[in-house]
Amino acid sequence: MIPRYTGKEMGAIWSDANRFSIWLDIEILACEAMNELGMIPTADMNRIKKRANFNVSRINRIEEKTKHDVIAFLTNVAEYVGPSARFIHRGLTSSDVLDTALAVQMVQAIDILIKDVKAVRRAAAAKARKYKYTPMMGRSHGIHAEPITFGMKMALMYDEFGRALTRLGNARKVIAYGQISGAVGTHAHLDPHVEKYVCRKLKLRPAAISTQILQRDRHAEYVAILALVAASVERWAVEFRHLQRTEVHEVEEFFSSGQKGSSAMPHKKNPITGEKLTGLARLIRGNMVAAMENVALWHERDISHSSVERIIMPDSTIGLDHMLTNLARLTKDLRVFPKRMKQNLEMTHGLVHSQQLLLTLTDSGISRELAYKLVQKHAMYSWETGTPLRELVEGDREIMRKVKKKDLAKVFSLETHTKDVDRTFKEVGL
Repeated sequence: MIPRYTGKEMGAIWSDANRFSIWLDIEILACEAMNELGMIPTADMNRIKKRANFNVSRINRIEEKTKHDVIAFLTNVAEYVGPSARFIHRGLTSSDVLDTALAVQMVQAIDILIKDVKAVRRAAAAKARKYKYTPMMGRSHGIHAEPITFGMKMALMYDEFGRALTRLGNARKVIAYGQISGAVGTHAHLDPHVEKYVCRKLKLRPAAISTQILQRDRHAEYVAILALVAASVERWAVEFRHLQRTEVHEVEEFFSSGQKGSSAMPHKKNPITGEKLTGLARLIRGNMVAAMENVALWHERDISHSSVERIIMPDSTIGLDHMLTNLARLTKDLRVFPKRMKQNLEMTHGLVHSQQLLLTLTDSGISRELAYKLVQKHAMYSWETGTPLRELVEGDREIMRKVKKKDLAKVFSLETHTKDVDRTFKEVGL
């Protein structure tokens, strides 16, 4: 017997063996439905179910002559079945088999991707909880802004991949449609019962209307969602890469014993996983464009989409599976350096508290314009000289007439920036 897809390996979904197995399932199920309608004698139906099989190598050899994969497949199946094979593929067109099988493969693939995203979320959740209150520098434009916690950053990742999970679920619904409707979708030689029967058995929904094919806006949406999930992977790969830079060094990809970072420089530990994920995201975004190009076909069908899908569907799903698996591992094994985070927080000598000082001054009755001018003056001097901002503020009589010295402790406290952590964690389900 032909080995069937077991639900574990993404690559196996796109193998010839799995594809032909689904084709055979569709043909047998269609025969079962026609047997129910009295179109195929039960004796022939039994022979078909008992004998139907295929050989991948034999199909490939036949296709070299026929230049048609479905005909080569049917010819090989007939060699196993014998005379009763005359009932197989009755009233069907090739795309009935191809598109319905592709839908099954795409569902199989996205089920693996859904499991992958759940693994990413588990890894992010573990890091979020562990570093829930670990303070670090928040950055905008790459420049120090205000304090956050590393746990909050990882909670953001957890939340983003929650949306990825929803999107993949929606993509599954969009693509889980089949068709057994004949040469131009009119059911001219096929009772609609056959379509409904086959789709129900394959856990698909029958398309309400089709041409010779399922319309490719479905497939384009599917690949677009894969590309969007890949973009989220890239977003966090880039995040970790930036945080690993020598000048920052707040996190670091796990570096295994015996691993080498450079052929020339023995000291190097590079964010190679993050860089790989960034590159693969570009490929999947490119495949999204190709999927969009497949939507506009001639009339009831042309074949221009077929060659494209034979590449972009396996490549996009296998690629994203690889990306998500590696991101989960990267996140789980990520080295985190709280001491370095603290050093970076203190690098700008209290400048990260400038907004709290600004608000305290406006609360005291000073206009926002004047308060901003006062704070910015000292902030710029602190930038240039390294003088602590608090020291400069305490030496400013105009400010100290409005702010009590004991209140400055609150101005320069991290508690202002961590007081909402618990609520936020509850909001994202952590």
